[in-house]
This record gives sequence, structure tokens and C-alpha cells, in this order.
Amino acid sequence: MIMPAEKELRAVLARFAQARIEHDVLPTGRTSRALEDATYTLCVITGSRTAEQALRAADALLDQYTAGRAGLRREDETLAA
Repeated sequence: MIMPAEKELRAVLARFAQARIEHDVLPTGRTSRALEDATYTLCVITGSRTAEQALRAADALLDQYTAGRAGLRREDETLAA
């Protein structure tokens, strides 16, 4: 699987969350379609089949991004010393 850029992943997660909230508050045909579209996009970007799997995969990816940044900071500190 190709790893999505962190910024793109966060944007897709935000879109999914907004669609989920709107659909839960006042479900309509429009909110249902928006949620379906956001879910599909999240599944594609994470290589998952369900929303639950996609959310777990997104969490794992975000953990990897965080760990990568922490590693870069240590590397920068070493170079500065």
C-alpha cells in the first residue's frame, strides 16, 4: 500500500468525522451520500474494507508519522551537538 501524506490523511479523517456527525444529528439523503463518500475515500486511502478497519489503519499511520517525527528530532539534536 502506498502511504498517504499525513496532511491528506488528516483531511480525509476530518471529512469523515464531519459527515458522520451531520448524518447522526439529522440524517437525510444528502448526509447519507456524504457519509458514504467519505467512508469510501477513507477506506481507499487506508487500503481497508470497512470504516472500522480504516479508522484503525489511520490511527496506526498517524502513530507512524508521530514516531517518524520523534526520530527526526533526535537526529537533529545529535547533529546539533
